[in-house]
Amino acid sequence: MGYQFVNQEGDFVLAEPEQSTGLYLPLVNPAGVMGAITPTGHGDSKLSQDQFLLEPAGAEDLHSQAPARNFWCLTEGHGPWSVFGQSAEQEARRFSGHKDLSELEAGAFWQKVKRKCPDSGLAAEVLSFCPVDDSEAAGARAEVMKVTLKNEGNRELTVRPVAAVSLYGRGADHIRDHRHVTSLLNRMTVTADGIVLKPSMAFDERGHHQNEMSYGVFGRREDGARPDGFIPVSADFMGEGGSLLWPRALADEKMSDHEVWKKPGYSTEGYECAGVIRFEEMTLKPGASCSFYLVLSYMEEGKEYLEKEKAEAAFESMKRYWNMQKIAGCSTGNQTFDRWMQWVSLQPELRRIYGCSFLPHHDYGRGGRGWRDLWQDCLALILKNPAAVREDMAAFFAGIRPDGSNATIIGSGRGTFKADRNAIVRMWMDHGYWPYRTVRLYLGDGDVEVLFEWNTYFVDGVRTRAGGREKGSAGEEGREAYRGTLLEHLLVQHLTQFYDVGLHGHMRLRGADWNDALDMAGENGESVAFTAAYSGNLRELAELITWLREEKGVAAVEVAEELGTLLCADRELYDRPHGKQELLGAYCERCLHGFCGRTVTVDTGRLSGILDAMGAWIQQHIRLTETIKDGEDNLWFNGYYDNHGMQAEGVFQENVRMMLTSQVFSILSGTATDEQVERIVGAADRYLYEKSAGGYRLNTDFKEVKLDLGRMFGFAYGHKENGAVFCHMAVMYAYALYRRRFAREGYRVIESLYGQCMDFETSRLYPGIPEYFNERGRGMYPWLTGAGSWLILTLLTQIFGAEGEYGSLTLHPQLLAEQFDREGNARIAFSFAGRKMNLIYQNPKHLEVGDYEVVEICLDGRPLPFDKKNPVVSRETLLRLSGDPVHTLRVTLE
Repeated sequence: MGYQFVNQEGDFVLAEPEQSTGLYLPLVNPAGVMGAITPTGHGDSKLSQDQFLLEPAGAEDLHSQAPARNFWCLTEGHGPWSVFGQSAEQEARRFSGHKDLSELEAGAFWQKVKRKCPDSGLAAEVLSFCPVDDSEAAGARAEVMKVTLKNEGNRELTVRPVAAVSLYGRGADHIRDHRHVTSLLNRMTVTADGIVLKPSMAFDERGHHQNEMSYGVFGRREDGARPDGFIPVSADFMGEGGSLLWPRALADEKMSDHEVWKKPGYSTEGYECAGVIRFEEMTLKPGASCSFYLVLSYMEEGKEYLEKEKAEAAFESMKRYWNMQKIAGCSTGNQTFDRWMQWVSLQPELRRIYGCSFLPHHDYGRGGRGWRDLWQDCLALILKNPAAVREDMAAFFAGIRPDGSNATIIGSGRGTFKADRNAIVRMWMDHGYWPYRTVRLYLGDGDVEVLFEWNTYFVDGVRTRAGGREKGSAGEEGREAYRGTLLEHLLVQHLTQFYDVGLHGHMRLRGADWNDALDMAGENGESVAFTAAYSGNLRELAELITWLREEKGVAAVEVAEELGTLLCADRELYDRPHGKQELLGAYCERCLHGFCGRTVTVDTGRLSGILDAMGAWIQQHIRLTETIKDGEDNLWFNGYYDNHGMQAEGVFQENVRMMLTSQVFSILSGTATDEQVERIVGAADRYLYEKSAGGYRLNTDFKEVKLDLGRMFGFAYGHKENGAVFCHMAVMYAYALYRRRFAREGYRVIESLYGQCMDFETSRLYPGIPEYFNERGRGMYPWLTGAGSWLILTLLTQIFGAEGEYGSLTLHPQLLAEQFDREGNARIAFSFAGRKMNLIYQNPKHLEVGDYEVVEICLDGRPLPFDKKNPVVSRETLLRLSGDPVHTLRVTLE
């Protein structure tokens, strides 16, 4: 059981897909359509939280409700038959020996469901996709459905086809808020091709307003023949005592010519909309087929795809478009892994479009992207096209407050922000960490000038790092908005964080960190994990500033006058948590209403020295105070203090408590020594690894509902943030290990996650990586996860070792022998310096990582000089290449 890949693009087939619960595929395009579809037609389609064409569908709705999409066949001598298998009769016999034969074929992002009726011999094929013009990266706000009926029996079949698409036509809130009342706003009109729903108003008790959006379903036969009957009202379609799974308008022969069937020109209002389209009866001889084209449309867009030729061309264009969006394609000794990665490389693009809200598994559920998601999703997009990300990335900095905190929800327009989705004043202490990680990756392409771009700060009257709101103060009191460089914004985030410490000298946990579920220790909690993370950033910032001084001649930088007070080199102060908080408090008070506008000049040599000293102090402090040993030669770092000021991790009488996040950032930041990394790996293998669950769990079972640390401990163990195999942090663990040159250990992490994904019998996943695996090993929250970006980053920059360094390309592969193909080759296609690259490593002796080194580099067949200790292709060499063709970089390992 399970799907099989059928080509290099990652298209796959799956037999009997409806026998697996919860499978769904995104249906999406750059015009703004965000949909989802299951093999049975369930799922929804929307443009935003307030504009759903199909009824909003959560994960449970995919199997507990009738589908919004259906297509029926009324075959003479047989009852109504659904091409999606969604009739009461087909549902009843799904687990019997008399079930339909079915198969799914799918690609990015389209699906084709094949089904055959065991009684009549009628077969159906349903193709679903959202159109995209690959030449313009645009498309109609529509979903196209092509239904092909074929007589695979040995007798003629008389068939009347009927499409049934339930149009919802309003916002998601109205599922529970005024559902019936908002249906009274509905205005339905029958046209020559279909049914249009245009509500008279947008219902909003904060202020109703006229509605301009329309929703529709349209259809034609392949020869251009239009429908001959329509039912716009859902109640009329179902009939008294009927349902969407057995509608009386189809099941009751007396209803075939009933007055519920309407003609073009008919209009009605005040009811839920059915969107039923009937075509004329036809006869199919054995082997004959006929196709129908349907368009589910916003504002009647996409009706051109009712024409066969245009629909077929749109499908091919859509496939080309999504193949072009793939960030990196690899060829290793495992073809199945290579094709699986084709899907992973599209997941960051899905997160950019959907955020975390608009697929059946969702967190926020109301639209908008979170701050952390914003920056991490940029990681993979930077690898694809840094220039395309630059403007957005620079605009994101406007969400940072002068006190180092930030807005947490991103608005729909570039550079627009909201303080919080629930209007709650709070702060995630890890938020200052991610912008630098993203910028650092971006700088690898050579554009260091971005650091000196200017942007404003977010000033909204929130005082002292989300400690409350200043009444009557939501701006800079009429002053011209202060603008600082992006480098200054990064300094604001890191310097304020350095001083925001608790009683043990580690950074305060505040509202939470990366783990949103550590949200109940706001007063006394501390995140040692992210204190370590920030230490790595501080030391890297110091290196960056030194590089700017030495290579670019940047002798000094201008920063806000207030920020200068935080540039303190007093080591004695570093040791006094109370003194650090006092200094931070005074700074926050000064900049509550924004920076004053005056600046000070800071020597870059002094600045670099202070930042490195801060990072070094943190790392030494953690090594001295947070090391845990279990008596079995294993070692790990405590990562948290709870709201009672007690260490969260360690060896307790009841159990061993260990968290993966704590180890990831100790390793990645350089806080853990190489010897300590080895022992951390041993501890993680001993306490966190579980093969049947998919790899490394996020934490051990604390066996306590810790109300003094976070809601995660109220979750059942093995689910979500409480001990699930959380793919995002697991991939970051792999990345950290590779970063420290622990390649075999990092590979084990990736291989475990991949293996669990491919164990379809357990994971029940389409290709791609989910947010986590639950206690039973099932994949949860597919598609929308930060794990996608980090896995692509790990594959390209660590496993293949192709990483930018201020515009030059470094080559430090960490491929294991088994990752090369039979000929000893491993390939990856990617973009760098505006050029398309095909990197081929040749390992003819099949040497293991650690036993080989780069001995030759050829670019388009021409040998390049390089330093064996640090193989680099220079920026100058890359820029001399033409921009259009694919350039081959062949690297020999011996």
